[in-house]
Amino acid sequence: MGKIDLHLHLTPFQIPKLGKLNLTSGKNMLPHLEALGIDKGVLMSSGEKGLPFGTNEANRRICQQFPESYAWMCNLSPKGKESVFERLAQYKAQGAIGIGELTYNHKLSDPFLQEIFAAAEKLGMPVTIHMSPEEGYSYGVVDDPGLPLLEQVLAKYPGLKILGHSQTFWIEMSADAPKDKEGRNSWGDGPVIPGGRVPELFEKYPNLYGDLSANSGSRAIMRDPQFGLAFLERYADRLFFATDMVNKDMVFPLGAWLDEQVQAGKLSRSAYNRICFENARRVFGL
Repeated sequence: MGKIDLHLHLTPFQIPKLGKLNLTSGKNMLPHLEALGIDKGVLMSSGEKGLPFGTNEANRRICQQFPESYAWMCNLSPKGKESVFERLAQYKAQGAIGIGELTYNHKLSDPFLQEIFAAAEKLGMPVTIHMSPEEGYSYGVVDDPGLPLLEQVLAKYPGLKILGHSQTFWIEMSADAPKDKEGRNSWGDGPVIPGGRVPELFEKYPNLYGDLSANSGSRAIMRDPQFGLAFLERYADRLFFATDMVNKDMVFPLGAWLDEQVQAGKLSRSAYNRICFENARRVFGL
């Protein structure tokens, strides 16, 4: 069984490069995924409307073309708070396996986000959040240093599975996580100081999960290999291999690192399998 990548951004058809924007189609991405040992990828959504890529409908089209290779999450445009449940139920009926990635740039206490969390809990739809340190600074849902609002959400919606993602989330792996916005939006570096908020929240709330994609996720694990391997073993049931790739030229280091650790006997085969594909199959039905 190959890996399941829980975080991709692709297009239904190949488009020319637009400035810095370089996106690969679902079809053209398949050889790259195969080369990386990835059997299936989950597409993140940018919402209900927008450019002809990343939307719920665009992702659904890719999955209709390649049902064995892709699944998709849905997202909502920030409108119609009163219709959140109905819209999410509709997308679930169309095949969406979760909600993500949630990037609405307001605090986690925002009424619109609260409606999404309440509806997702009722519908049994996990939510992947991209976190930002401040409103207006960078895209992503917003929390303060130490993640107090995330803890409130985890406590308020115990049946809701939340997947943490991005620098602002994973920087809290260490007790010396920076408190300024630039520092909170950076990748962690150096030894992890015990007592970080992410391990604390993982220990306290069984509904907190981790999306290990991008340099933020890989750095959280690889910056301190001894700590990272212990974290992977302890929370192997709640961590997901993912990349955050948007084109066939991208490669993130975590996949190869995990392969090396299990081959060297430093990571158990049981933990490796759960992180790389079993959790995605169990939690998302893949």
